[in-house]
Amino acid sequence: MLPEPYDRIHAELIKFLPEKRVYTDSLRTLAYGTDASFYRLIPKIVVDTECESEVIRILEIVNTFEVPVTFRAAGTSLSGQAISDSILIRLGEGWSGFEILDKAKKIQLEPGIIGSHANRILAPHGKKIGPDPASIDTCKIGGIVANNASGMCCGVAENSYKTLDSMRIVTADGTVLDTADEESRESFRRSHGELLDGLMKLRAAVLDNKSLADRIRRKSKIKNTTGYSLNAIVDFEDPFEILQHLLVGSEGTLAFISNVTYRTVVEHPHKASALMRFPDIRSACEAATICRSIRVSAAELMDRAALASVQDKPGMPPGLADLGPDASALLVEVRGKDEITLQKKIDTVLDAVKDLPSVTPHEFTADPIEFNSLWNVRRGLFPAVGAVRQAGTTVIIEDVAFPIKDLAQATLDLQELFTKHGYDNAIIFGHALEGNLHFVFTQDFNIQSEVDRYAAFMDDVTHMVAEEYKGSLKAEHGTGRNMAHFVELEWGREAYELMEEIKRLFDPKGLLNPGVILNEDPQAHLKDLKPLPVADDIIDKCIECGFCEPICPSRELTLTPRQRIVAYREISRGKLEGVDSKESMEAFRKSFDYDGEATCAADGLCATRCPVAINTGKFIKVYRSWARSTWEKRIASFTASSFGVTTAAIGAALRVAGGTHDLLGDNIMSKSTAALHKHTGKRIPQWNTSMPRAATKPTRTGTPQSDRKVVYFPSCVSQHMGPEKRDTDKSALRDRTLSVLAKAGYEVIHPENMNSLCCGQPWESKGLIEQADKKLSELECALRTASKNGEYPILCDTSPCLFRMQEHITGLTLLEPVQFALTHLVSELEFTPINKRVALHVTCSTRKMGLAAEMEDLARQCAREVVVPNDVYCCGFAGDRGFNYPELNESALKDLPGQLDGCTVGYSTSRTCEIGLSLHGGIPYKNFMFLLDEASWPKS
Repeated sequence: MLPEPYDRIHAELIKFLPEKRVYTDSLRTLAYGTDASFYRLIPKIVVDTECESEVIRILEIVNTFEVPVTFRAAGTSLSGQAISDSILIRLGEGWSGFEILDKAKKIQLEPGIIGSHANRILAPHGKKIGPDPASIDTCKIGGIVANNASGMCCGVAENSYKTLDSMRIVTADGTVLDTADEESRESFRRSHGELLDGLMKLRAAVLDNKSLADRIRRKSKIKNTTGYSLNAIVDFEDPFEILQHLLVGSEGTLAFISNVTYRTVVEHPHKASALMRFPDIRSACEAATICRSIRVSAAELMDRAALASVQDKPGMPPGLADLGPDASALLVEVRGKDEITLQKKIDTVLDAVKDLPSVTPHEFTADPIEFNSLWNVRRGLFPAVGAVRQAGTTVIIEDVAFPIKDLAQATLDLQELFTKHGYDNAIIFGHALEGNLHFVFTQDFNIQSEVDRYAAFMDDVTHMVAEEYKGSLKAEHGTGRNMAHFVELEWGREAYELMEEIKRLFDPKGLLNPGVILNEDPQAHLKDLKPLPVADDIIDKCIECGFCEPICPSRELTLTPRQRIVAYREISRGKLEGVDSKESMEAFRKSFDYDGEATCAADGLCATRCPVAINTGKFIKVYRSWARSTWEKRIASFTASSFGVTTAAIGAALRVAGGTHDLLGDNIMSKSTAALHKHTGKRIPQWNTSMPRAATKPTRTGTPQSDRKVVYFPSCVSQHMGPEKRDTDKSALRDRTLSVLAKAGYEVIHPENMNSLCCGQPWESKGLIEQADKKLSELECALRTASKNGEYPILCDTSPCLFRMQEHITGLTLLEPVQFALTHLVSELEFTPINKRVALHVTCSTRKMGLAAEMEDLARQCAREVVVPNDVYCCGFAGDRGFNYPELNESALKDLPGQLDGCTVGYSTSRTCEIGLSLHGGIPYKNFMFLLDEASWPKS
């Protein structure tokens, strides 16, 4: 039951919004209300919006009831600016519009577009957006603008403030202003002249106050996201320019940004980097000052503790462990339009720093592998701290900036504060060109003495940065709740009062994200701290950053990996501490069983995006294992031990379904099976029009004898599931595979009792680990025998099955189709591209094996045109889950049909994935071996 007046607000919201986009249940409000910061507030209502008109109506409602509202983009913010205990408005998928303008000199973007997606749109034009935050693969344009996010390369010259062209906003009272439209500006002058006049009066007052104006200009020369962008007052004369630039970095406290137009920047195609190693921090900072003067693209500073945190990890450049106790490093990058320009820049840098002491000679590299190895040092720093922290603690990353002339001494002073307050594992790194330092440490907020230690440390840090060095308490992470109380300390009373007046002008009722940026409570940064109870070893290292979310197939249906972890932590907290109501926790758990468990594809792709490599899918499989009854385990054991009978039954079921389909037709078959699926509580699988028919027997019995031998194990799925009804090519996958192998001169060996073998994947995905491992053990024995204990390579035509085999079997050469083709076929075959536009789906397993680019390259050798749909990572079919929870597959592939224009066929490496892809893509999807067979010829 919602408290007053939220019950009435909810009633108003569902008058014009679908009820499924207005959340009030305890699981969704907790999960959707959590961001990447170490603060927690739980909203009363969460609303997913899809368009500007919905935001306008919501703002009208909250103004009527005078309740606060907070806007949320991706929720990667670190300072507590994207949480609420009132109403939280999230950006839905509708906010994804864009328009390239003026020959890509500008781009108009809606706030729901992910930053790296904007760069992908601009890439063919050799352009990108200016801001380049570390979270660019996850954070959205709305958050990038609202936080004035920057990054390693953009500095203060190419951030949102400096590259902003125009903006469309919705003010606190629901009025729309498009600063690029003169008619909209004129209308706003009539309706909101008081706001515009107020901004001009503030400008006049600031310009009359020379000391304040000078202070604003000085503080704007280094990175600064503390408080409002006061430089807008002194930088611009046009009130609309002042208004829109004040919104940059305003963290949703002044208005809602419904689109933004950026001036784009050049993306130079050639780049090189050097990891310069210095005997001390002072030498590294002097090098950074020199690099700033000659305009390198990036210079990342790392202290000795930072380097030590990654020096023993795989993929690091050699020699890090040999550095002295005071050593430091500067990772420098230069870019150029061509190789000649690039080399000139390299020579300039090396000449400029040649007189500084160094540990080793400086060497630049443009080789992609070496280049990435160097940047892996920088990328690995935050995860390195997160991975070693104790369960129940959080990772804090603070973000400050100093005048670059003070950078060396300030770094040393920070190190002294770490020692003083006992943060022995803290590390320092940062964007040295802008005097911007990040420092990372672990913190326990479960004990009051630890909270007190953090408070004392932050008091010392804030006074050191703001008073001793006149620096920025927040350089690029936003003020949030974390630094709101310290804004006056940094800016002084006059500037703080100016910010208060700005807030009153834009938001007179104080309804937009209260408590953020300006907060009089001296304990604000110590309140509402996020609990992180011990939950499970697999997920305890999660820092709730949200980097996993864009790749999750259930992100728009139920929960993401971050949200699953948040929800399960709450279940764990309830077990440890007790809850107010046993009934409420039971309802929470019941919701989690669907939102968290049933609709998780358990594909593990989240681990590829996670800074600390957490595989939430693996945890969900464990969770499923806890829920399995003794009866379910007995059935699973029977199906595993009698697998021949099981597969025969599956084949019979497919034949019956196929015959019934032929008799009833698509429409009746779909409706009748949908009704059965619904009324049996999803126990009877949902039939669909792309359901495979029972596989026909292969026509090929083998391949000629040869010195080249391969063990071919067709997965149980590919053995028994044939093409769908509408696929005109009825040939068996095994025939196509044998054809390719014969062309390449391979003799094929099949393992004994092949029809009874399985890798165990169907059981593992359901949490039946014992049965899964038993089947895998049987398969391993058969493969060892067939391959003469690894003398011959082993090919499996299904990537997920092969991936499980690779994870658990050692000593055998196990290869899926792309791996086998690259290793053994390309050198033996000629390829003639087929005259078709084809689609390609890279399965989760193929991605985890690092084969996405290789698969695409190989496909382009085999077809005239290859389409790899954007942002389709996991198809969501998840083995057989697509039959029981078809909504997961539908949600994951909702953007697929619009990207397949002109495609006649698609290819992948998993038969069950191909079912869902065919269903929602509208074209038949087949195994990649079909494409290889059609396009290949023997070299001789």
